[in-house]
Amino acid sequence: MEAQVSPASHLSAKWSPAPDASHVIKSIHAMLHPRNIVLVGATDKPGNYAERIWNNLIKYKYRGGLFPVNAKRETIWGVPCYEDFASLPERPDHVLVLVPARFAVQVIRDAAAAGARSATIVTSGFAELQDEDSQRLAVELQEAVRETGMAVTGPNCLGNLSAGENMFTNIDDRIITMEAGAVAIAGQSGAIVMAIRQALEDRGVGVGYMVTTGNEAGLETPDLMSYFAADPQIRVIVVYLEGVRNTKAFRDACKAARAAGKPVIALKLGASEGGRAAAMAHTGALAGSIETFDAISTREGVIRVRGLDELIETAECFVHSAVPKGNRLAAVTLSGGKRGLLLDAFYSAGLSFAPLKQDATDKLAKMLGPGSIVGNPLDAGFAAVVDPSVYMQSIKIMIDDPDTDIVIIDSELPKAPHELRERNLRIVNEMAGGGGKPVIYISAMSIGFTEFTKALRKSLPHITVMQGMDRAVTAIKSLIEYANLRKEVPDIVSSSTKSARAVLEKTLKNANGAALDEVSSKTLLKAYGIPISKEAIAQTAAEAVNIARTIGFPVVAKVVSADILHKSDIGGVVLNLNTAADVKKAFNDITARVKKLKGKPKLEGILIAQQVKADLELVVGASLDAEMGPVVLFGTGGVDIELMKDVALAGAPLDAAEAKALISRTKAGVKIKGYRGKPALHEASVVKALVGLSNLIADAGNRIASIDVNPFLINPRTGVAVDALIVLNNEAARSAAGR
Repeated sequence: MEAQVSPASHLSAKWSPAPDASHVIKSIHAMLHPRNIVLVGATDKPGNYAERIWNNLIKYKYRGGLFPVNAKRETIWGVPCYEDFASLPERPDHVLVLVPARFAVQVIRDAAAAGARSATIVTSGFAELQDEDSQRLAVELQEAVRETGMAVTGPNCLGNLSAGENMFTNIDDRIITMEAGAVAIAGQSGAIVMAIRQALEDRGVGVGYMVTTGNEAGLETPDLMSYFAADPQIRVIVVYLEGVRNTKAFRDACKAARAAGKPVIALKLGASEGGRAAAMAHTGALAGSIETFDAISTREGVIRVRGLDELIETAECFVHSAVPKGNRLAAVTLSGGKRGLLLDAFYSAGLSFAPLKQDATDKLAKMLGPGSIVGNPLDAGFAAVVDPSVYMQSIKIMIDDPDTDIVIIDSELPKAPHELRERNLRIVNEMAGGGGKPVIYISAMSIGFTEFTKALRKSLPHITVMQGMDRAVTAIKSLIEYANLRKEVPDIVSSSTKSARAVLEKTLKNANGAALDEVSSKTLLKAYGIPISKEAIAQTAAEAVNIARTIGFPVVAKVVSADILHKSDIGGVVLNLNTAADVKKAFNDITARVKKLKGKPKLEGILIAQQVKADLELVVGASLDAEMGPVVLFGTGGVDIELMKDVALAGAPLDAAEAKALISRTKAGVKIKGYRGKPALHEASVVKALVGLSNLIADAGNRIASIDVNPFLINPRTGVAVDALIVLNNEAARSAAGR
């Protein structure tokens, strides 16, 4: 095949960013729709990346000019090879960097000086290596990218796909379908991104863009998400995330996608090693990185999947299903056993099937007769098996029923030509096209697609085809949850007072050690409007007795020491003190226990506090996640908090409405509303505490690792914080956490 190397008349994309679009959007557009591509480091050594990329550009008839550059060659691959950028017949636009790492930085600078707008650095040997030279090169490369302002993907990546331009700057030598489809993919791992593209293609789902970002010295995955959100060709955004470096950019990209009505389907690696100082508090231990990612990203419209198979099913669901008007499910099957599987699977996911209208029930009963189960799901049974028209009519009744929002059909696509099944599929495809609701075929097991099935699938644009019951249910649930999200996600800012922020600054300025003691912690909480119990600190047993009498019995005695993070573990909390003698004994016992501890913790005194009668022990807290920033936690508290793990998380800061939504996601929230005839508890105090904590963690920036209020005691009349631990994000805290 003859190479296209001379300047070509370039077919410009149908869509271009608006004049007021951001620099990032415009530069990514230039990268994915370049006038020409220059391969720097072109070599025809067998099997090398440069030759594989060149072959792909030729094979798929890239629409712009192609220019190999290698100062040591006059010709290569049967075409002229150029010495440098200056010798090219036209100004370079997109540059593929294939030279060794030590030369890559200069290539980027030279390319920018010659007028190039973008580059992909395939070369590895930068930050992914731990030696000093590689780390230095990584820093130099980031500086060059920043100074030149070029749109750069990589280094250590495997190239990109822009189907509308027939551009495939990738090493993959498998045959691909160059179809400007509705899905765009981006991610750091070239192998995973390429596997996703291949699997979607096998399912007949077109991929308009695929970008491998590698080490992300320049463009990061959220930058690509923002571009995909802006491009009207794209309807579904798929990302693979190894980490979130810039939380604001990620959240902004998610909001842009949400506003455009485009779901972001994310496969994310889990545990983060950052922020482990927070693990000294219960909140930090419970608020892991992946849970925090979910808490923040779900609000912005992200659907996190747990594996590649689930990703493919979910992408299929969103590409071919209209957003449903509600969650009323309907299903048609030909088997009582399959009907039972459908009921069990959807019930386990918290979904149920809607009762059919009486008119629909009557029609089905009259048409199907004995051997069928008329209901929802519908087992059309013997009559539908014998007469295909009855089967089709059963499906039509379900689709036409105004009380159904999603219609599910239990069936597989034929793996080889099958006249009856094909005809039925095309009839249902036409019904779905005019039905105004998703129609979803579910194969109970994953059966795989043959070449025939792939071709057939592409001819059925109005139906969704799912493989495997469990993954299908998960994808449908995601579709329903996405439909319920607000299109525009409002920004919530801290509502704290000036006086509260002043107390915060003073407290942090005077803080010593890894954590604040309980008295300092509660002083700060009180400033932020968080209700706390009546209490005072005592230095002597006699003073403790006087405080107890002032507060009123019963009281609690607790050790006060910034060096003792979990008081109960060392016997530093004594409850149910009903007399002066009880208080005196508790004071002396706690003091004696502290003196026997290894490390000789500094004793600030003994706190004598009001003992609040509680109907429920809660935990409210906040944590600073290394990736996603501040997050608030709520759930069932007390000594069994890690065992119960009845907690929910939300990004901070939050307002009263989001605080109530957070509470409602837990079993503790059910109890607060009044459970099994018990009176409702004082939710307003919990809402106040959550909003205050969210303001506090947000105002602190990166200076507080975690805030742990456990327990927060609540009854029908009030709710108060009776214990608090604020762990600082400083060297002492990191040392204590073993970092």
